[in-house]
Amino acid sequence: MEDLGHTIMHLAMPLFDIIIVFLNFLSILVLVWGVIIAGYDFIKSECSHANHVEAARHNNFIRNFLGSYVLLSLEILITADIIESIINPTSADILRLAAVVVIRTVISYFLHREIQDALDNEETMEKLNKNK
Repeated sequence: MEDLGHTIMHLAMPLFDIIIVFLNFLSILVLVWGVIIAGYDFIKSECSHANHVEAARHNNFIRNFLGSYVLLSLEILITADIIESIINPTSADILRLAAVVVIRTVISYFLHREIQDALDNEETMEKLNKNK
């Protein structure tokens, strides 16, 4: 029975390697796509806002938007690392995975907080504008 498990894993290893490469590539695509969209929005914002305060507010939104793509890219990388750690568990892989998870958690916490603050500020600005 143990030989059957080793045989199945041996046959599945190339598939897992392809999945890991695909996830790493997908992570890069997500990150680059987010940078392209954020760059386009930034250029469009800079050309259309005469008011620098409004442009700065919109730039904060763009920064948070880009941060969401960075987080998604990190999530995909973590998935690839988890799969790699399962099929080829070395202590270096497990330590790298732990470090990535800690970094992602810290980034996620602060980005979520910034997005929430930005939404709260936007709601406050809308209320002030309605009261005028």
